[in-house]
Amino acid sequence: MSTSDAVYAYSAVLMGSPIQLKLFDHNEALARDVFRLIKHQENLLTVNRTPSEVMNINLAAGQHPVQVNPRVFELIRCAKAVSLLPGSIFNFTIGPVVKCWKIGFQGNSVPPESELSACLTRCDPHDVIIDESTHSVFLAKEGMEIDLGAIAKGYIADCVQGFLRQQGVTRGLINLGGNVQTLGEPADQQGWAIGLKKPFAATDALIGVITVVNKSVVTSGVYERYFQVNDQIYHHILDAKTGYPLNNELLSVTIISDRSIDGDIYTTLLYGMGVEKGIAYLAEHADIEAIFVTRDQRVICSSQRHFNFELLDHHYQLSCFTGNNA
Repeated sequence: MSTSDAVYAYSAVLMGSPIQLKLFDHNEALARDVFRLIKHQENLLTVNRTPSEVMNINLAAGQHPVQVNPRVFELIRCAKAVSLLPGSIFNFTIGPVVKCWKIGFQGNSVPPESELSACLTRCDPHDVIIDESTHSVFLAKEGMEIDLGAIAKGYIADCVQGFLRQQGVTRGLINLGGNVQTLGEPADQQGWAIGLKKPFAATDALIGVITVVNKSVVTSGVYERYFQVNDQIYHHILDAKTGYPLNNELLSVTIISDRSIDGDIYTTLLYGMGVEKGIAYLAEHADIEAIFVTRDQRVICSSQRHFNFELLDHHYQLSCFTGNNA
């Protein structure tokens, strides 16, 4: 391997996750700039500490509008639009329900139904009033909380990709703990190899490998954050209509797309739709592809126009949709 083909990996812990940057130049200054960019965006968008622009909005709920950075405003506008799509389980006002469950944090337990019902009254995206003339956001009810966690990583991954391109980088990869965004491809390879994790297994156990060029790969699965009570698993993908984890035939959804923010959005939307409706929906969205992993050990690809998939675990059955046929 020539020096120009060597891959240099840089890592940090940000947004509560291990972050990895891969470049083909030994450039620690550039890596530091990337990590500073991620930290800056995290500070704008987090709901886990103050100050942040999103926390400022939440703290003013029911009181007054809050003016925010134009890019934060655009992200909030996007999150509201997706939350209002017919049948969408994506809901960026679900913060009170998330805090009620505490899934992934200490003290998680099944909350009383009365407590969930009370939280759900504060989870209506219609109650988020946005003013484009002032870039202000107002939560109409006291106790409301918006949470951009469902799309923040994708947005930040796209910001990093854009920054690297501005710096003249043509080949690289950023992994924000589940959101992978790529530029170009490694030398002498067909693309970047991204592992598809095996649900409820060791961290390095893979179902298969996804190979992409200039694409984002985002996976959302019920095994990422959950707790178990009496053999019942309660995971972090919540249904804003009921307040409970949404259970169907799926264990995970992976989205392959140009933008990582689209990966964040569509993993949630398609998990809510399930396989059949999800495949039908993607037939009208040629720029988005999905890999569904089901509870009965099937791996279903919507197509493989923009990626290649190699099955490694043959306990799973692989199928790929082309037109109306599997």
